[in-house]
Amino acid sequence: MSSAGEVPEWQAVLESTEWASLETPAGPATGGSLPSALAGLVNPDPAVRAAALDRALPSHQNTIYEATVPVARYVAAILSHPATSTNEVHSATGQAPHLPMRAELLKWLGSTAYDADDETVAIGQGMWDGTFLAGYPAMRGFRDLRPQLFRAICPLLDDENETVRHAALVAAIPLAEHPELVPHHDLLAHHAHRLLNTSTHRYQRDRALDALQAWGHDTSTLETPDDTAARTRYARLAAQRLQPLEWGGYSDEPPF
Repeated sequence: MSSAGEVPEWQAVLESTEWASLETPAGPATGGSLPSALAGLVNPDPAVRAAALDRALPSHQNTIYEATVPVARYVAAILSHPATSTNEVHSATGQAPHLPMRAELLKWLGSTAYDADDETVAIGQGMWDGTFLAGYPAMRGFRDLRPQLFRAICPLLDDENETVRHAALVAAIPLAEHPELVPHHDLLAHHAHRLLNTSTHRYQRDRALDALQAWGHDTSTLETPDDTAARTRYARLAAQRLQPLEWGGYSDEPPF
């Protein structure tokens, strides 16, 4: 929390960033639309917050953009803002309510973190003869930010709202690949066990199981028949993607 007279971190990020010079998924962040949308995430009006979500946090489509780092810093800074503590953010259009605001923010941070995880970098390094990170300053910037993002997310691992707790864990897992965060793997493993004991959410269970296995944990007693079936299905789809085509190449698209 900021002391009296001190500019909150989220506001400092908003005001100090040269947004117009940064590339976003929709092109250059011109016209002030991105900072306006970000400011809307902490607006007192829940309808304004709901409308701001899609504009402020568009899908990255597996790419880290120049604007990603300041947006991630901003999102991490508002996780503790009172406006994000609302249980639900209702759409102004009368559609079904969004996830809890903090869960929406965490979902975006987690998705972005997976777009910059070690596996993604390893694939890129292999494809670009080891020059992937050297020529990708936005990716390097986000990966350097991981400890700061993790610190902002960590308190929400014990949030009273289960949806927020689980979203926090899924977001924290890829961030914890950073060398500084390895000592926190045991803490995350504890929360992964708790998620697996209560959640049936397919994506969340997959992320928790993958993390535990990567950290050397035996997950056999935690897996359900649905988990086993999902793993078999993923393996089958992966094998089908690598089947040779008639012209002698290989499919790189899922067979559906």
